[in-house]
Parts: sequence; C-alpha cells; structure tokens
Amino acid sequence: MRPLIGITMGDPASIGPEIVVKALAKEELYALVRPLVIGEAQTLRKALGITELSLSLHVVHEPHGGRYQPGTIDVLDLGNITGDISFGQVNPWAGRASFEYVKKAIELALVGELDGVATAPINKEAIHEAGIDFIGHTEMFMVLTKSPDALTMFQVQNLRIFFLTRHLSLREACQQVTATRIVKTVSLCERALRTLGFDHPKIAVAALNPHGGERGLFGDEEIREIIPAVEILRSSGFRVEGPIPADSVFHLANRGFFDAVLSLYHDQGHIAAKTLDFERTVSVTTGLPFIRTSVDHGTAFDIAGKGVASAVSMEEAIKVAGAYALRMKRG
Repeated sequence: MRPLIGITMGDPASIGPEIVVKALAKEELYALVRPLVIGEAQTLRKALGITELSLSLHVVHEPHGGRYQPGTIDVLDLGNITGDISFGQVNPWAGRASFEYVKKAIELALVGELDGVATAPINKEAIHEAGIDFIGHTEMFMVLTKSPDALTMFQVQNLRIFFLTRHLSLREACQQVTATRIVKTVSLCERALRTLGFDHPKIAVAALNPHGGERGLFGDEEIREIIPAVEILRSSGFRVEGPIPADSVFHLANRGFFDAVLSLYHDQGHIAAKTLDFERTVSVTTGLPFIRTSVDHGTAFDIAGKGVASAVSMEEAIKVAGAYALRMKRG
C-alpha cells in the first residue's frame, strides 16, 4: 500500500500553503504516496485561489478518512487561525499555528497513523514571538519524539550528506573537528542508513583542508583527528573511507562510490548539494521513529501570496518521504 505521508502546511503567512497545493496538483505524486495536509482549510482555499488551481478540498477528521485521489486535497483541518493573517508578514498567531501542525503530525506518526512527515517552511521569528521555545523544525522533532541522536541528512539525486557541525562559525566548526566527535557521528550515520534500508553502508569522511592537508602542509587536522577517527571506525567494522578531499568526495558519492558523505561543516555540504540541484535538495531528519523530510528553503515572505513560488522542493520532499517510509517498513 502507498505510504500515508502527513504534509504540514507551514507558516500560513508564507509560501507554505501555496507550494503544498501546487505539489499536490501533480498527479504522479498520488501513485507514490497518500498525501494528507495537516493545516487549516481556509488558508488552503486562499492558496488555491492565488495559484488558480481547480482542486477540491476534502476535510477529514482522521488520516484514514482521506480519499487520496488526484484532483482532491485531503486536509486535517485544525481550524487554528484566529484573526486575519496577511501573507508576507511575521505574525505570532501564524507561528503558533505552524507549530501546532507539526505537533499534530508528530502525534499521529508516533501512533502509526502516518508513515512519514514532509514539512513546509516555518518562520523562526514568528515561532519566537508566539512564545514557543524551539529554534526550528529539527529541534521540535527531536524533543517531541524523544530522539536526542537525530541527524540532518541532505539528499539530492544519488548524493546523501550528513553534517559533523552545522550552525557554527567556520572558526568554531574547525575546532569541533575531533576524532571523538567524528567517531560518534559516523556511528550515528551508519545506524541511520541501516534504518533507511542500506544493509552495509559505505561512508566517506570529507577532508577539512585543501587536498586533504597534503600531509600537514596545509593544516594538520587530517593527521591529528580525521585519520585516527577513520582508523578507529574501521577497526570496529565500519565501512569508512577518508579523509577524501572535499573537491571530489561529493562527486564520487553521487556516482555511487559511497552511500553517504560526512561533511565537516555547514557550507561544505550545502554548497555541494545545492550546486548539484538547488531546487531538488531535500532535508531528511534521521534517527526518529519515522521518516521526516523538508523543503530546503525558507518561508520566502517577499513572494508569499503572489503565486510565483516553486513547489519543486516540496514535491521532492514528499517523494523522498514516501520512498524512505517504504524502505523503513520493509526493514
């Protein structure tokens, strides 16, 4: 049976509702998944008007009440919009509503009523103004599912990228490149890949310095930290290679030489993925009890409500969620 994927609508003032309805206008998605929007029906009707799509809304009270047929958008309507919310403006009511969509999706996935979740973007400022103490989506999923070892993985084409560090300055990120941290993170990456259906995953660790440091000529982090970490991992039975220079490792992984790459800092992996295909890069949260994917862009308040936002990343997020939900079931 097609996996049932919950799609959170995102911030009602953002491009979220628009890209959700645009994505669900694609008939081919319905051959892959049963998509259920978790959001607010009136906002979706506004999005349909903006995009001039002739789709009908079907409001359901529980996931198994959906029709899941092309031409109809099934929505679990939380009815949580109070007052007028204008597109493109930070609004605490919109922030609270977007959090409630995520919370509801998590609750449903934890009891097995959803096979996975794909999220449209939320606005951190609106979340903060609503008095909700989360930095972003990933933190919500980690806390509400009690999954402290959750990791972010980017997927685009055949390339999968994990991150040793993310939202740190480059100076701080370099200081975090330690053997202990690499060993722990690769262990979590390997566990995540097995959960996603890779029986014997092969992981590449990117180098930090140009040409892998050239034996200490361009920095010694490879000698001091990365090579010892790889040796420890190999001696424990992990299929790990590295450090491999960052100007080639992502290309090699996309060609199929590795199942995933451990990027050492934020931009190292982000640039590789987004240069390969900016719109089709999908963020996957691993280490949860279920699969969660997300668009890899923000709320785009500058174009919200104008009907011009691209839904490609939303489409890809739904497809990837469906594909991994199937693999996790089979595993």
